Amino acid sequence: MVQETTIAILGAGAWGTALANLAEANGHRVQLWSRHGTAKLEAVLEDAQIVLSAISMKGVRTVALQVQSYPLSSETIFVTATKGLDPQTCATPSQIWQAAFPDHPVVVLSGPNLSAEIEQSLPAATVVASNISTAAEKVQLVFSSPRFRVYTNSDPLGVELGGTLKNVMAIAAGVCDGLQLGTNAKAALVTRGLTEMVRIGNCLGAKTETFYGLSGLGDLLATCNSPLSRNYQVGYQMAGGQTLTNILANLLGTAEGVNTCQVLMQLAKQQNIYMPITEQVYRLLQGEVTPQQALDELMLRDIKPEYN
Repeated sequence: MVQETTIAILGAGAWGTALANLAEANGHRVQLWSRHGTAKLEAVLEDAQIVLSAISMKGVRTVALQVQSYPLSSETIFVTATKGLDPQTCATPSQIWQAAFPDHPVVVLSGPNLSAEIEQSLPAATVVASNISTAAEKVQLVFSSPRFRVYTNSDPLGVELGGTLKNVMAIAAGVCDGLQLGTNAKAALVTRGLTEMVRIGNCLGAKTETFYGLSGLGDLLATCNSPLSRNYQVGYQMAGGQTLTNILANLLGTAEGVNTCQVLMQLAKQQNIYMPITEQVYRLLQGEVTPQQALDELMLRDIKPEYN
């Protein structure tokens, strides 16, 4: 029997709600808070042993500053389940939370987790990663169940970047399917996309092997192959001739890959990282190229060895 834990979940969208339901099903006390709801943040945070953030990237810094205003136990663990990069600083969500709460453990939760499938009680697995192993193990116990298998990992940056970077690749995969380019093209795209994710991750300090796990390859496969993925939908609908503005206006939730792609291009220029797929997705989102032109650019690059 797992000891009851008091959990504050910040963000009542599909993902926050799915995580709340998983924890509640395990017998924990869960309080949900939304920036647009009526619940008071102070009341939700009261006695919280775990504070889990599932808000969109654009709200992370603001909410972290709000949470700083309220008293918390020194034992409180912060968990971030947001996939994105801060447009101003290029920081990851966990880096923002850690800067706001330097004396608290921060855990990253990420994996191939389409919230609609989790809400249907379909089986899934995820990863919780932290520099403090006991914090990751505590979060693992809270969320693990026969339908939701939770693994621990000691590379929080890699786990976080896997979930973030694959969103850009999911946009590209949506374009690939929208243009009906076939299975060979999709397989090549996803494989080269993973290579690009590893290259970016290594430059930023993440471990290569993390990207071959659930939070990298696993999440990449899920979002590149599912119409449930909002990022996939952006690419798919752009390939069908719709404008980005129109797609985003009608999308339920946030396609974090759109913002992530812009931040990655800043990083590419600053650190001279070679990211050809990301660059073409960026040019497509900016309206500089059509989906077909983006494909042609990728196919007509100079030939090279596979592992360079």
